[in-house]
Amino acid sequence: MKNYLLSLLLTLTLSIFSLPLSAQSHDIQQIEQTLSNYIEGTSFNDQSKIKNAFSKQAKLLLEDKNKKIKSVDVNEYASWFKTKNKGKFNGRIGEILSIDVEGGIATAKVEILLPSKSTRYVDLFLLKKLATGWKVISKTAASEQTYHNGERILFIVSNAHFHGNSNLPTGVSFSEIVKAYDTFKAAGYTIDFVSPQGGAIPLAYINTSEAIHKQYLYNSNFMYAIGHTKKPSDIDPSRYRAVHYVGGGNAMYGVANNKTIQNITMTIYEQQNGVVSSVCHGTAGIVNLKTQDGEYLVSGKRISGYPDAFENPNKAYFKEFPFLIQETIEQRGGEFIHSDRNTPHVEVDGRIVTGQNHLSSTLVAERMIEILKQS
Repeated sequence: MKNYLLSLLLTLTLSIFSLPLSAQSHDIQQIEQTLSNYIEGTSFNDQSKIKNAFSKQAKLLLEDKNKKIKSVDVNEYASWFKTKNKGKFNGRIGEILSIDVEGGIATAKVEILLPSKSTRYVDLFLLKKLATGWKVISKTAASEQTYHNGERILFIVSNAHFHGNSNLPTGVSFSEIVKAYDTFKAAGYTIDFVSPQGGAIPLAYINTSEAIHKQYLYNSNFMYAIGHTKKPSDIDPSRYRAVHYVGGGNAMYGVANNKTIQNITMTIYEQQNGVVSSVCHGTAGIVNLKTQDGEYLVSGKRISGYPDAFENPNKAYFKEFPFLIQETIEQRGGEFIHSDRNTPHVEVDGRIVTGQNHLSSTLVAERMIEILKQS
C-alpha cells in the first residue's frame, strides 16, 4: 500500500509540470537558452555566445593546474576559446542536468564530456534574472575521469495519465525506465527522453524496496530529466544511435500515431544505421513504423512485447485500448514471440530489439549495446 501511495503521489506531483506554461516554466525556458549559449559557445569556440550567457560582472571560481582556486572574469574565460577556431567543434559535449528556480535567482548544473580525454566536468551555475534576462553571475566546476563516450540513446515515453478517455490512471513503467537507463549509463551512453507533449510524465510500478528504484527516485538529475522530457520538435535525429520505446500501460496512447516521433525513429534507423527497441507495452509504439519503401518495419521480423493473451478483456482498461499489440503486429507481417508470464524474453532481428516485460529491460539494453559496439 505504501508503494502504491508513493506511486500515486509521484504521478500527481509530476503532473503539475504538465499544466499550461507557468511563469516558472517561462523562466526555465529562458535559463535553458542562456545555458545553451554557454554550451554552444564553449563547444564551438564562439566567444560572443559565451559572453552572452554571463553577466558582465560575473566571476568564475575555477581551479588552476595546481588545484588552487582562481577568480576569472568573463572576458578572460572567453579568451580561452580562440576566435580563429570559431565554429569548429572542439570535442566538448554539453548537457543541462538540472535547473532550480527560486524567484529571481536560480541554480543549474551542466555536464561537459570530453570523450577524447576521458574527462567529465560538472559545471555549477548561479543565475540571476536581470533587466537583460537571465544571466550567469557565478560559475564553478569539478572534473573527474570518465568512461562516458558521448553517444546518445533516445527514450520514447508517453504523457498519457489515463487509459483512453476514461478516468483510469496509468503511467510509464518506472521499472522499465531505470533498468534500461542504468544499463546504458554504465556502458557510457547519454540518455534523452522525448514524449509527444514534452514535460513531465506520469509514473507507475514504483517499488521503493527495490534498490535500483530507490537509487533513481532520489537522483535529482534523473528525476529532472523525466520531469522535463523533450518535445519531438526539439529532437535532432542525427545525434542518436538508437531509440528505446518504454512500456507501461500509457504506452498504448499518443505514441504510435505521432508522425514526428515516427519520422525521428525511422531517420535514426535508416539514415543513422541505428537500433530500434521496445519493451512490454512499449512495443505498441513501433506497430505503425514504415520504411522508406512503404513496408511496415515489423513485417517479416521477430518481435516481442506484452502478449494480447496476458491482457484481461473483462477489465475496464482493456476496453480503452485503441488496438492490440500482438494482433496488429501479426496483421502487418510480423512474427510475435513470447514466453510464459513473469519470464524475461528478448527477440533480436537485425537492428530491432524487443522484450516481453520489465524483466527483459536490462537484457534488451545489453543486446542493443552489443549491436552498437559492432556497428
